[in-house]
Amino acid sequence: MRRVLIVPASVPAPVPASALDLDRAWDVHPQVSVRPEPFGALLYHFGTRKLSFLKDRGLLSVVQALSGSPTARAACASAGVGDADTARYARALAVLARSSMLVERSPTP
Repeated sequence: MRRVLIVPASVPAPVPASALDLDRAWDVHPQVSVRPEPFGALLYHFGTRKLSFLKDRGLLSVVQALSGSPTARAACASAGVGDADTARYARALAVLARSSMLVERSPTP
């Protein structure tokens, strides 16, 4: 039996394997619930039924700062991420974007 996955047109395209563009605006997908935990956080996507674990409280701070920041770079800065660690956080955010936990925010007119 062959399985066919039907993806609605409103689902954003996946993020490429390279690190995500920190100079764009990103947000937690509207269907994702973020539950802080002592070790970091659990992210559950109600649409895809995927579960992700954030094992770094710093990454949780960045994810929580995304919605109030004009760019992912600004979210990193507001969460206290130093320049030396920015690339590592960009790679972690790219993994979350590829799994549809994060989506690029449309620019406001």
